[in-house]
Amino acid sequence: MSSTARKKPGGGRPGRRAFLIGTGLVVTGAAVVWHDEASRLWWKVPGVDKQRTDGAVDQPGVRWMAASARNLRTADRPDDYTIDRIVIHTTEGSYDSAIRVFRDPLHAAAAHYVIRAKDGHITQMARELDVAYHAGNRSFNERSVGIEHEAYAHRKGTLTEVMYRSSARLAAGICARYRIPIDREHIIGHVEIPGTDHTDPGPHWDWDRYLRLVRAAATSRT
Repeated sequence: MSSTARKKPGGGRPGRRAFLIGTGLVVTGAAVVWHDEASRLWWKVPGVDKQRTDGAVDQPGVRWMAASARNLRTADRPDDYTIDRIVIHTTEGSYDSAIRVFRDPLHAAAAHYVIRAKDGHITQMARELDVAYHAGNRSFNERSVGIEHEAYAHRKGTLTEVMYRSSARLAAGICARYRIPIDREHIIGHVEIPGTDHTDPGPHWDWDRYLRLVRAAATSRT
């Protein structure tokens, strides 16, 4: 407006009372709208804890042993983050030590599953709907399920047949739940995560054999 324009009578700034009342009406209206939207959309917000049962597992036949809540982030996958990867790890220590450190809040890491070498027994430590800190990369943590195997990446002979088969059945179940293709683009090693300094599952992990076992387990599910 030009500096020479004439103001209409009473056309100056609104009085303080009018301003406060008007603002109050706007805020109240917005609050009503927000409350209405929130009541319908609350379940879409990442990190919402819904429909959980203590001790529930995602894969039939596995044992539940919760990791520390500090080693994962509560989420509502796949509603808030798409699950399209499985990441294969080796523990570089014993099965019991892996369970212990994932339960330690100072460890700052955990995988969804840990598999024992001698008998293929599986312990689930984080729900698949939650983001476990296993990959060392936020994007891959959010999009993947991590499976730890009691083995050493660079020690030949620590990967057992029973563990391979148990892991393959688990992976087939995960792929079925989230429609993940059974291939090397979607089932990857920790070593393949961008920015990682890890080398697991190492040169002795037989990818061709593993994928054959996963596909066979997937076929037996149908």
